[in-house]
Amino acid sequence: MDQQTSTGTGAAAIDVAALKHRHIAAVTIGNALEFYDFLVYAFFSIQIGKALFPADSAYASLMLSLATFGAGFLTRPLGALVIGSYSDRIGRKPAMLFCFAMIGLSMVVMAFIPSHESIGLAALLLALVVRMVQGFSLGGELGSNSAYLLEAAPIEKRGLMVSWQQASQLAAVMAASAVGVVLSLFLPPDMLDAYGWRIAFLLGAITLPFGLWMRARLPETLHLAEPEMGAPAPDEASRLALAKRATPLLTLSIIILGCGSIASYLQIYMVTYAQNTLGMPASSAFWATMVAATTGIIATLAGGRLSDRFGRRPVNLIGTLALLLAIYPIFHAIIETRSTAVLIVGLAIFVSLSNVTGGVFYASLAELLPKPIRGSAFGGAYALAIALFGGSTQLIVTWLIHVTGSAYAPALLILGVVSVWIAALLAIPESAPRQLARKGVAADSGLQPV
Repeated sequence: MDQQTSTGTGAAAIDVAALKHRHIAAVTIGNALEFYDFLVYAFFSIQIGKALFPADSAYASLMLSLATFGAGFLTRPLGALVIGSYSDRIGRKPAMLFCFAMIGLSMVVMAFIPSHESIGLAALLLALVVRMVQGFSLGGELGSNSAYLLEAAPIEKRGLMVSWQQASQLAAVMAASAVGVVLSLFLPPDMLDAYGWRIAFLLGAITLPFGLWMRARLPETLHLAEPEMGAPAPDEASRLALAKRATPLLTLSIIILGCGSIASYLQIYMVTYAQNTLGMPASSAFWATMVAATTGIIATLAGGRLSDRFGRRPVNLIGTLALLLAIYPIFHAIIETRSTAVLIVGLAIFVSLSNVTGGVFYASLAELLPKPIRGSAFGGAYALAIALFGGSTQLIVTWLIHVTGSAYAPALLILGVVSVWIAALLAIPESAPRQLARKGVAADSGLQPV
């Protein structure tokens, strides 16, 4: 990779090798804060439903709350297209700054929406608008963020560096669940319903100035040369041709990312599942999620590092196969014991196995996509997968449990999902530069022979 090149934005030339850890931290911390805001809603869906939505039953209130949460996924593809295209043409840094500012504003607005008792149906409509703005922001964030991490990383550490994208999402889960633990321990249920969830949003909002300051100091990576990927002209005609060429890869990626998102949002749903279905206290659910997120971060980064050494493909396939074998025993132990300790251990294993491949596939997709469409194509595939699958996961699981009366419904759903996940991964070629060099295969965009 060219070690000295202009940013293309009037800034001084930067040295790729000199990119600091603080630059990676600025990207990942900012991403974590954005996901924190999005996830707090999921963790406090029961409390938000009671405060903002009209309903005659707890089930109806929860379903309205989860449906509004799902609405945030509908605007993700639009955000990926608009902001991702901006990042491909103008720069990763301004796109990430815009996303972060927008999500911060959404946090503040969400925290101060009056209750349904105060303003009636307007509370539901305001929450819906806020969720859609948050979805638009996150749709553009992930593609720009992942492209930046890949382009800023040394070529031999791409798997590890891009894995910080997934790790930052787990850090957001950990932070949101830690806030949930503290609030559920110190606030009685009626206060948690009334304003405890609002405090959680405001805690995220106060980090906005810090995050903006960190991202404003980032060097740009859009115009750094990538000789090993070729150098197609970045005009609109060539972008369209590159997108058409990458259609098979993007189709498979939507399936894989969709399966992964179902697993991820099932992990988040465990807070609601433990309380609503298993009758366990909120503090137990938040503790389990916090511990699981911590182990998931370690597993994600370990998977990324292993993929740099042994290749993306074996880590992806072995990790998902191990998850498939572990799903039913984990849910069986949790359901039969309904023990806090078993919930913590079981969820930690589930999250670790489902995330060990998360960052690895992000690296694979980013490497296989040509740079002129990397931000928009990556973000678009992810956003469409999330909109089609992730956004409805909690709603579908709640409905399945309701109609079947079985606590095992989530386990059966995820077993089918992981089976599809493995089948799609089999068609994804190796993309790690070290492995390609050993096989004498030239790196390029699109699907290549394994």
